[in-house]
Amino acid sequence: MTSSSTDDEQLQAISERTIGHYEQTAASFWLGTCDHDTSQNIGTLLHYIEASTPCRILDLGCGPGRDLLHFQKAGHIATGLDGSKVFCKMARDWSGCEVLHQSFLTLKLPSNEYHGIFANASLFHVPQSALDRVLLELHQTLAAEGVLLVSNPRGENQARWNGDRYGVYHTKDAWVERVAGAGFELLEHYYRPQGKPRHQQPWLVTVWRKSG
Repeated sequence: MTSSSTDDEQLQAISERTIGHYEQTAASFWLGTCDHDTSQNIGTLLHYIEASTPCRILDLGCGPGRDLLHFQKAGHIATGLDGSKVFCKMARDWSGCEVLHQSFLTLKLPSNEYHGIFANASLFHVPQSALDRVLLELHQTLAAEGVLLVSNPRGENQARWNGDRYGVYHTKDAWVERVAGAGFELLEHYYRPQGKPRHQQPWLVTVWRKSG
Protein backbone atom coordinates (compact mmCIF):
# COMPACT_ATOMS: atom_id res chain seq x y z
CA MET A 1 0.00 0.00 0.00
CA THR A 2 1.40 3.42 -0.96
CA SER A 3 1.72 6.35 1.40
CA SER A 4 -0.79 8.28 -0.72
CA SER A 5 -3.44 5.58 -0.46
CA THR A 6 -2.86 5.34 3.30
CA ASP A 7 -3.33 9.09 3.64
CA ASP A 8 -6.52 8.92 1.57
CA GLU A 9 -7.87 6.16 3.80
CA GLN A 10 -7.09 8.17 6.92
CA LEU A 11 -8.79 11.25 5.52
CA GLN A 12 -11.83 9.21 4.54
CA ALA A 13 -12.01 7.70 8.03
CA ILE A 14 -11.87 11.17 9.62
CA SER A 15 -14.59 12.42 7.29
CA GLU A 16 -16.88 9.45 7.83
CA ARG A 17 -16.57 9.58 11.61
CA THR A 18 -17.27 13.32 11.72
CA ILE A 19 -20.22 13.11 9.34
CA GLY A 20 -21.51 10.11 11.27
CA HIS A 21 -21.60 12.22 14.42
CA TYR A 22 -23.82 14.79 12.72
CA GLU A 23 -26.02 12.07 11.25
CA GLN A 24 -26.65 10.64 14.70
CA THR A 25 -27.23 13.98 16.43
CA ALA A 26 -29.07 15.85 13.66
CA ALA A 27 -32.25 16.55 15.63
CA SER A 28 -30.48 17.84 18.72
CA PHE A 29 -28.03 19.84 16.58
CA TRP A 30 -30.95 21.60 14.89
CA LEU A 31 -32.61 22.40 18.21
CA GLY A 32 -29.35 23.77 19.56
CA THR A 33 -28.47 25.95 16.56
CA CYS A 34 -31.70 26.93 14.79
CA ASP A 35 -31.89 30.28 16.58
CA HIS A 36 -28.20 31.22 16.35
CA ASP A 37 -27.78 34.77 15.05
CA THR A 38 -25.55 34.69 11.98
CA SER A 39 -26.80 38.00 10.58
CA GLN A 40 -23.40 39.68 10.98
CA ASN A 41 -21.70 37.04 8.86
CA ILE A 42 -24.49 36.91 6.28
CA GLY A 43 -24.54 40.69 6.00
CA THR A 44 -20.76 40.88 5.64
CA LEU A 45 -20.69 38.35 2.82
CA LEU A 46 -23.45 40.13 0.92
CA HIS A 47 -21.80 43.52 1.50
CA TYR A 48 -18.68 42.48 -0.38
CA ILE A 49 -20.37 40.71 -3.29
CA GLU A 50 -20.35 43.05 -6.27
CA ALA A 51 -22.75 41.10 -8.50
CA SER A 52 -26.35 42.24 -8.88
CA THR A 53 -29.17 40.53 -7.02
CA PRO A 54 -30.02 37.71 -7.26
CA CYS A 55 -26.57 36.38 -6.43
CA ARG A 56 -25.69 32.71 -6.48
CA ILE A 57 -24.63 31.69 -2.98
CA LEU A 58 -23.14 28.35 -1.91
CA ASP A 59 -23.72 27.55 1.78
CA LEU A 60 -20.81 25.17 2.38
CA GLY A 61 -21.68 22.86 5.25
CA CYS A 62 -25.24 24.13 5.37
CA GLY A 63 -26.38 21.70 8.06
CA PRO A 64 -30.18 21.67 8.48
CA GLY A 65 -30.56 24.79 6.30
CA ARG A 66 -30.97 27.69 8.73
CA ASP A 67 -28.87 30.15 6.72
CA LEU A 68 -30.07 28.94 3.33
CA LEU A 69 -33.49 30.30 4.17
CA HIS A 70 -32.02 33.69 5.13
CA PHE A 71 -30.22 33.99 1.79
CA GLN A 72 -33.35 32.95 -0.09
CA LYS A 73 -35.53 35.47 1.74
CA ALA A 74 -33.00 38.17 0.83
CA GLY A 75 -33.70 37.43 -2.84
CA HIS A 76 -30.69 35.31 -3.70
CA ILE A 77 -30.30 31.88 -5.30
CA ALA A 78 -28.94 29.76 -2.48
CA THR A 79 -27.51 26.28 -2.83
CA GLY A 80 -26.56 24.15 0.15
CA LEU A 81 -23.87 21.50 0.43
CA ASP A 82 -23.37 19.03 3.23
CA GLY A 83 -21.81 15.62 3.80
CA SER A 84 -24.70 14.39 5.92
CA LYS A 85 -27.66 12.90 4.07
CA VAL A 86 -29.87 13.67 7.06
CA PHE A 87 -28.85 17.33 7.05
CA CYS A 88 -29.37 17.54 3.28
CA LYS A 89 -32.95 16.34 3.60
CA MET A 90 -33.62 18.65 6.55
CA ALA A 91 -32.17 21.60 4.62
CA ARG A 92 -34.25 20.89 1.52
CA ASP A 93 -37.42 20.53 3.59
CA TRP A 94 -36.72 23.67 5.61
CA SER A 95 -35.60 26.01 2.83
CA GLY A 96 -36.85 24.55 -0.45
CA CYS A 97 -33.39 25.20 -1.89
CA GLU A 98 -31.20 22.85 -3.90
CA VAL A 99 -28.85 21.00 -1.54
CA LEU A 100 -25.85 18.98 -2.76
CA HIS A 101 -24.83 15.87 -0.86
CA GLN A 102 -21.03 16.04 -1.05
CA SER A 103 -18.11 15.55 1.31
CA PHE A 104 -15.63 18.42 1.44
CA LEU A 105 -12.95 15.88 0.52
CA THR A 106 -14.67 14.89 -2.74
CA LEU A 107 -16.17 18.13 -4.01
CA LYS A 108 -17.60 18.17 -7.54
CA LEU A 109 -18.53 21.78 -8.22
CA PRO A 110 -18.89 23.74 -11.47
CA SER A 111 -16.28 26.32 -12.37
CA ASN A 112 -16.97 30.06 -12.04
CA GLU A 113 -20.46 29.43 -10.69
CA TYR A 114 -21.02 31.19 -7.37
CA HIS A 115 -20.80 34.86 -6.46
CA GLY A 116 -20.34 33.98 -2.79
CA ILE A 117 -19.45 31.04 -0.58
CA PHE A 118 -20.64 31.00 3.03
CA ALA A 119 -18.50 28.61 5.10
CA ASN A 120 -19.87 29.15 8.57
CA ALA A 121 -18.40 26.72 11.14
CA SER A 122 -17.55 24.12 8.52
CA LEU A 123 -14.07 24.36 6.99
CA PHE A 124 -12.33 23.73 10.30
CA HIS A 125 -13.36 20.09 9.87
CA VAL A 126 -10.97 19.75 6.89
CA PRO A 127 -7.67 18.09 7.89
CA GLN A 128 -4.49 20.09 7.25
CA SER A 129 -3.26 17.71 4.53
CA ALA A 130 -6.43 18.26 2.44
CA LEU A 131 -6.96 21.97 3.11
CA ASP A 132 -4.95 23.42 0.22
CA ARG A 133 -6.79 21.24 -2.31
CA VAL A 134 -10.20 22.14 -0.88
CA LEU A 135 -9.39 25.87 -0.92
CA LEU A 136 -8.27 25.65 -4.56
CA GLU A 137 -11.55 23.91 -5.44
CA LEU A 138 -13.51 26.71 -3.76
CA HIS A 139 -11.45 29.27 -5.65
CA GLN A 140 -12.30 27.52 -8.91
CA THR A 141 -16.04 27.39 -8.26
CA LEU A 142 -16.26 31.10 -7.43
CA ALA A 143 -17.06 33.51 -10.23
CA ALA A 144 -14.60 36.30 -11.00
CA GLU A 145 -14.35 38.69 -8.01
CA GLY A 146 -16.41 36.22 -5.96
CA VAL A 147 -16.32 36.33 -2.16
CA LEU A 148 -15.57 33.62 0.41
CA LEU A 149 -16.55 34.08 4.06
CA VAL A 150 -15.16 31.61 6.58
CA SER A 151 -15.99 31.44 10.28
CA ASN A 152 -13.75 29.02 12.20
CA PRO A 153 -13.08 28.40 15.88
CA ARG A 154 -9.55 29.63 16.49
CA GLY A 155 -6.68 27.99 18.33
CA GLU A 156 -2.96 27.27 18.13
CA ASN A 157 -2.86 25.20 14.92
CA GLN A 158 -3.77 22.02 16.73
CA ALA A 159 -5.92 19.21 15.35
CA ARG A 160 -8.07 17.26 17.77
CA TRP A 161 -11.20 15.22 18.24
CA ASN A 162 -14.15 16.64 20.15
CA GLY A 163 -15.99 13.41 20.74
CA ASP A 164 -16.53 12.08 17.22
CA ARG A 165 -16.00 15.45 15.54
CA TYR A 166 -12.58 16.24 14.07
CA GLY A 167 -11.40 19.83 13.92
CA VAL A 168 -8.34 21.93 13.18
CA TYR A 169 -8.00 25.13 15.21
CA HIS A 170 -5.88 27.63 13.30
CA THR A 171 -4.19 30.80 14.45
CA LYS A 172 -5.14 33.90 12.49
CA ASP A 173 -1.70 34.18 10.86
CA ALA A 174 -1.56 30.53 9.81
CA TRP A 175 -5.11 30.63 8.42
CA VAL A 176 -4.47 33.81 6.44
CA GLU A 177 -1.32 32.33 4.94
CA ARG A 178 -3.12 29.16 3.81
CA VAL A 179 -6.09 30.90 2.21
CA ALA A 180 -3.96 33.59 0.56
CA GLY A 181 -1.84 30.79 -0.90
CA ALA A 182 -4.91 29.45 -2.71
CA GLY A 183 -5.38 32.73 -4.61
CA PHE A 184 -7.59 34.78 -2.30
CA GLU A 185 -7.20 38.39 -1.19
CA LEU A 186 -8.12 39.17 2.42
CA LEU A 187 -10.81 41.85 2.68
CA GLU A 188 -11.65 41.85 6.37
CA HIS A 189 -11.40 39.85 9.56
CA TYR A 190 -13.18 40.05 12.91
CA TYR A 191 -13.91 37.97 15.98
CA ARG A 192 -17.20 36.69 17.35
CA PRO A 193 -19.43 36.93 19.32
CA GLN A 194 -19.76 40.69 18.90
CA GLY A 195 -19.28 42.92 21.93
CA LYS A 196 -17.25 40.45 23.99
CA PRO A 197 -13.63 40.77 25.20
CA ARG A 198 -11.19 38.93 22.94
CA HIS A 199 -10.72 35.99 25.29
CA GLN A 200 -14.48 35.40 25.03
CA GLN A 201 -14.46 35.50 21.21
CA PRO A 202 -13.50 31.98 20.09
CA TRP A 203 -14.57 32.50 16.45
CA LEU A 204 -12.37 34.08 13.76
CA VAL A 205 -14.21 35.32 10.67
CA THR A 206 -12.21 36.05 7.51
CA VAL A 207 -13.61 37.48 4.28
CA TRP A 208 -11.83 36.95 0.96
CA ARG A 209 -12.09 37.93 -2.68
CA LYS A 210 -11.09 35.59 -5.48
CA SER A 211 -8.01 36.92 -7.23
CA GLY A 212 -5.81 35.62 -10.00
